[in-house]
Amino acid sequence: MQPVVWNDAGDLALLQATLTTSPNDEASYDEIRRLRNEVIPAAIPSDQGTVYVTGQSAGNLDFIETTTTWTPRVFFFVLGLSFLLLLVAFRSIVVPATAIIMNLLSVGAAYGVLVLVFQRGHLTGLLGFDRAPTIEAWIPIFLFCVLFGLSMDYQVFLLSRIREYYDQTGNNRESVAHGVESTARIITGAALIMVVVFLGFSTGRLVFLQQVGFGLAVAIFLDATIVRTVLVPAVMRILGDWNWYLPKWLEWLPDLRIEGTPMESEPQAAGGTRQVSSSKELAPGD
Repeated sequence: MQPVVWNDAGDLALLQATLTTSPNDEASYDEIRRLRNEVIPAAIPSDQGTVYVTGQSAGNLDFIETTTTWTPRVFFFVLGLSFLLLLVAFRSIVVPATAIIMNLLSVGAAYGVLVLVFQRGHLTGLLGFDRAPTIEAWIPIFLFCVLFGLSMDYQVFLLSRIREYYDQTGNNRESVAHGVESTARIITGAALIMVVVFLGFSTGRLVFLQQVGFGLAVAIFLDATIVRTVLVPAVMRILGDWNWYLPKWLEWLPDLRIEGTPMESEPQAAGGTRQVSSSKELAPGD
């Protein structure tokens, strides 16, 4: 411990002490908590002045605790707002629920890959990454926000094609097949570009860049291949017409469909496909 340093006015003092443990070690964080909660209140009453504990360990501890406090709130806000927007856009409570679950699968895969590679050390030598004892505290919430936004973009793009065809035919199976067929190449191409870009980040020498880039690349790859083109169509095929279930007590919601309101339909034909008539004029040759 170094001598106390006072300012000229004599009302501010600086006391420096060096921890014997690593700044990022849990033992250091425990010592910071003990200083703040036990040692300082017992040595200096609050009416005699205010004591602040600073330094690298204290800053890291404050950041971790702030992140821990706000992460559930961010998750709840993003998931809740996404559910409401999809509910209004597709007039269904099943579509938002399945979309959120599928998007969380991509995020969860990213978290698992980061732990497996960087904390457990698997494939670090092959991939050229540096092993780290922990994942940076800000990375999980950062990955969640970025990945959820990207995967939700794919989801809305796919669902809009499916809902458009379903409004025209009333056939859920054909609608799912049409949606996947019409969007698969675009989604795959866009995902491939982002995977390459994020892998570029992972080639950096800083560990946090490697974690962010590799986590994003793997999550986008899994989302565009397994989740968006396999799991989502399979679940929608199994659910059938329940995909578009909206309780009667929610029918007051405005109809803000992304692809516009459905076309007027005639009674269902014998083949199971509704005959539709469009209200918009078609140009010659359409």
